[in-house]
Amino acid sequence: MPSNNDCIKFHLNIEDPNIVFSDYFKKYINGKYHNIYAAELIQPHCPYCRSTNLKHNGHYTSNVCFITADASHPVTIRLKKQRVLCNNCLKRSMAQSNLVNKYCHISNASKRKVLAAFTEDRSMTSIAREHNLSVNTVQRVLESCSPKFYDDFERLPEHLAFDEFKGVGKKLHFICLDGDSHQVVQILRTRFKPEILRYFYKFSPKARAMVKTVTMDLNCYYPIVARELFPNAQIVIDRFHMVQMLTRSFNSLRVQTMKQFKKQSREYKLLKSTWKLYLMKYDKLNKKMPYYDWHFKDYLTQEHVVLDGLDCSKELENTYWIMQDFMTAIQSKDEKQIIHLLHSKQAIGKQMHQTLLTFKHNYTGVLNGISSSYSNGCLEGVNRKIKQIERTAYGYSSFSHLLIRIRLEENIVKEKESNNYSLVV
Repeated sequence: MPSNNDCIKFHLNIEDPNIVFSDYFKKYINGKYHNIYAAELIQPHCPYCRSTNLKHNGHYTSNVCFITADASHPVTIRLKKQRVLCNNCLKRSMAQSNLVNKYCHISNASKRKVLAAFTEDRSMTSIAREHNLSVNTVQRVLESCSPKFYDDFERLPEHLAFDEFKGVGKKLHFICLDGDSHQVVQILRTRFKPEILRYFYKFSPKARAMVKTVTMDLNCYYPIVARELFPNAQIVIDRFHMVQMLTRSFNSLRVQTMKQFKKQSREYKLLKSTWKLYLMKYDKLNKKMPYYDWHFKDYLTQEHVVLDGLDCSKELENTYWIMQDFMTAIQSKDEKQIIHLLHSKQAIGKQMHQTLLTFKHNYTGVLNGISSSYSNGCLEGVNRKIKQIERTAYGYSSFSHLLIRIRLEENIVKEKESNNYSLVV
């Protein structure tokens, strides 16, 4: 029959042979029943000279917080660490174990469980409550991980994606992603040109020359940065941002045109209540089945509503068809049609005209965006996940804490060298 010590070790999954359990009992503390395990940590030899000729010199009792499946019944190991005096080298020492770090009362198993909880979308308060720890302790465990994302300055992914997101203090941070593996390459505190250049100049010229494409939105200085840093890379303008600029330009003109009419007029209602129909692709509009619209007190198809609204202004109509033709050309990857639309001489809205000028200014990047299979879609997904991380925590005041949490939820774990407990995700 196994001994009491072996049974407790098996139950708690502790394998250290120097820990000997002698008893266990329950104790009511602060409104909860605690499971208390009494144990002694033996010092087998001197850590300085490895001698076994030791003299017992008392104990240091430490109440170690251990993991538990039920937060309402915390587990505490009352560990008596042997103090010894070496008769050979005359040095004093205290027994140590991988169960808990020196001068610490939180077991390494608890820390590993907290780190595993950080990979889920949870707040620090809920993690602390589940593990019977303070929020400050959970925060210290978070700080034990490194906030660095990319350390190999001799290699860069062949396909990069640039963007920014709103983070600490509602400031915009720069984020760079690997276009193939969708792993985060780096997140910088600001999105300004000097800091981006400062970071990427840490990479060797050979590593920067390996980059083939850089996908980005229509930020004015991203193309300048990409051309300076990556001499062999093609600039790819993201298709989603092109469509977004087109729809915003049309919407701006639609609102301006709508405000020229009285609120009770049919024209105002055509441009106001059915605004979503104008942003749909024309091919997807309902052209056959009329429905009763209470705004107009008539049976109309979606196509009929859109065409009637466009009749309010010739400029609005031209802008609408430019937007529709551009979106169709992007979907079909028709570069000739894109070139034709960029040089259109039709009377269009001021903002749409400015959008087409922006596309002309980034002419090569726009055409590369049409033909390339790479986009910022993966990066927008990561940004959405980062927003959820911030929302769960009600925002972050520390930039490094935000970076570590992103790393943990992306399963990119690298602990600082000062800690001897590990986590496999």
